[in-house]
Amino acid sequence: MASTNKASRFFDLADQREYALCQAINRAVRFRPVLSYFRVVSRLGDGWFWYALILALPLLAPEQGLGLAVLMAFTGLTCTLTYKGLKHKLIRERPFISFPAINCGTPPLDRYSFPSGHTLHAACFQAMLFVAMPVAAWYVLPFTLSVAASRVVLGLHYPSDVAAGAVIGAGMGWASILMFGATFATL
Repeated sequence: MASTNKASRFFDLADQREYALCQAINRAVRFRPVLSYFRVVSRLGDGWFWYALILALPLLAPEQGLGLAVLMAFTGLTCTLTYKGLKHKLIRERPFISFPAINCGTPPLDRYSFPSGHTLHAACFQAMLFVAMPVAAWYVLPFTLSVAASRVVLGLHYPSDVAAGAVIGAGMGWASILMFGATFATL
């Protein structure tokens, strides 16, 4: 319980410090094309883009695609367990909940904010692609960056949620390739 209180106090302070930046970035949703773009990116970032990519990898790269697809699927599952565990332990309210001046651009998938699960997955898969298929990774990078940006633009996350999700996700993706890449390369 003491760690939850420390986390709560830390996030209360961080929320106050990030509020102005969140509000400034969130103002972009006033423009319908911006709102529409980031809503679509957010929806695709719910998993749909990544599921399609994972399914397409064996076709796009017959020699290594199946192994990478299986590894991405298992790593993605690990990412889900990780971010859900962190969110329920650390309990940081979303910006639009804590600050009514921040508009919620699309309904969230869950209640808590830290870390950004969308960004965690996007950075994880991006890191895996950069190691295993660097050319493909460059094509996917604009989507990954858009997913990360969408979380703050839509009022769903603080910048520190996105940064934490990116660091955790990239670390998990890189570690997964290092630890298990050779095993899955033989599929």
